[in-house]
Amino acid sequence: MGSLVLSRLIICLVLLSVSKAEDPYRYFTWTVTYGTASPLGVPQQVILINGQFPGPRLDVVTNDNIILNLFNQLDQPFLLTWNGIKQRKNSWQDGVLGTNCPIPPNSNYTYKFQTKDQIGGYTYFPSTLMHKAAGGFGALNVYARPRIPVPYSLPAGDFSLLIGDWRTSSHKGLVHYLDSGKSLTFPDGVLINGRTQSSYSGDQGKTYLFRISNVGLSTSLNFRIQGHKLKLVEVEGSHTVQNIYDSLDVHVGQSVSVLVTLDQAPKDYYIVASTRFTGRVLTGTALLHYTNSQTPVSGPLPAGPTYHIHWSMKQARTFRWNLTSNAARPNPQGSYHYGRIRTSRTIVLANSAPLINGKQRYAVNRVSYINADTPLKLADYFEIPGVYSMDSIQGIPYEGPAYVATSVMPATHHEFVEVVFQNNEKAMQSWHLDGYDFWVVGYGFGQWTEASRHSYNLVDALTRHTVQVYPKSWSSILVSLDNQGMWNLRSAIWERQYLGQQFYLRVYNPVKSFQNEYGMPRNALLCGKAFGRRP
Repeated sequence: MGSLVLSRLIICLVLLSVSKAEDPYRYFTWTVTYGTASPLGVPQQVILINGQFPGPRLDVVTNDNIILNLFNQLDQPFLLTWNGIKQRKNSWQDGVLGTNCPIPPNSNYTYKFQTKDQIGGYTYFPSTLMHKAAGGFGALNVYARPRIPVPYSLPAGDFSLLIGDWRTSSHKGLVHYLDSGKSLTFPDGVLINGRTQSSYSGDQGKTYLFRISNVGLSTSLNFRIQGHKLKLVEVEGSHTVQNIYDSLDVHVGQSVSVLVTLDQAPKDYYIVASTRFTGRVLTGTALLHYTNSQTPVSGPLPAGPTYHIHWSMKQARTFRWNLTSNAARPNPQGSYHYGRIRTSRTIVLANSAPLINGKQRYAVNRVSYINADTPLKLADYFEIPGVYSMDSIQGIPYEGPAYVATSVMPATHHEFVEVVFQNNEKAMQSWHLDGYDFWVVGYGFGQWTEASRHSYNLVDALTRHTVQVYPKSWSSILVSLDNQGMWNLRSAIWERQYLGQQFYLRVYNPVKSFQNEYGMPRNALLCGKAFGRRP
């Protein structure tokens, strides 16, 4: 009898230890170098990761712990940011200049972060200088845990397509050009996975998942496949109502996932990404190849929209949350009734393109951001004064000349905030918030007013990390500030980000607790006024 009790006790202890086991760890070693490629037929310097352009596809599972050792063999400091990964309680690993010292040439840094309670298609890319214009970007896919079902049958294959505008100018040349006070010229072309002609194969009658991400610098793109329908199933971590589309607009920094059934005659078909809202339309193509095809691609490229703003906004409103589906957790997405929560305040952010000291800059609420030599996160941790200002940027637009500042907007941990992006320019905008996803509740033309709230979707709006703002229009989001830290809110259009259209949101709780935020990592790089200090 005693041995039976002991056996049961051992079994219970084993089960308890398994139930409390840590989530899996995934280890990666990446080396960043220069290389030569000809994406548009012209040899140019590109940035490689482990010899690849674009960089390696990073496939992980919900709640995996990522340990990624990055060696920088460029001749400039370098950082990667993880676009859309929320970095719960851990802005230390965000990979932007406000939170991390850049990795010096011929040295390394080990990123340590967790894909906590996330699923979906994301990307990574360089956040320093104009390195993104040379590559260094790639797909980051977070798959659901085996016990958490997705709301569709598992596809026969899974393709990641990185689409984006491309320039043949060197990234260093683009920096000098922007620093001289000029705006970027029109792109030279559009690439799909770093090429003008790549191919994706599948069997007739089977269904495949295509994860499409716009990793370009400046231009919205329309995606379509000749003769095939696109079933939207996921947008930046949110499972969607599975509407069918002929084509989809994907704006800078955004990602969507679609199911495509190979239900046509066996041949090759065009995959197309073309520029939107541009006077001259640039097009990038790839091929969808049926494995039993003996017939090459033929016919004209499938037509897509060009400048039609109303068409794009109307399509955006059809992207809706699937309220009966889980996301990274088994509970339904719609169980979080965001539309019933009272907001603590409204922040209105107006972008502009001022000249400051005779040079082109970009600003939000009159402030054009400049990077400090000390990351803001380190200045906050070590209580170093004079690095940033928390009273330079206001929560509403106001009249007056633009000016430069290292601007930080204070926020209280667990606030529930309405943010309105007001675009008074004729140019398309795209905004991204690190560390969060948010509900995109409204789009509209002209000036936002309080009456605009009557058009909000307060029931099944998507959560996502990047929102487009149409010319002479506004977009509204609701966000729960439940992730303490120093978080970058920026234009995803990289020229605008580089020339000041960004700031940091300091989500703060005076009570220091690991329940709210992790401490500074032991391997944190220290630079600027934090150099030589001890954690």
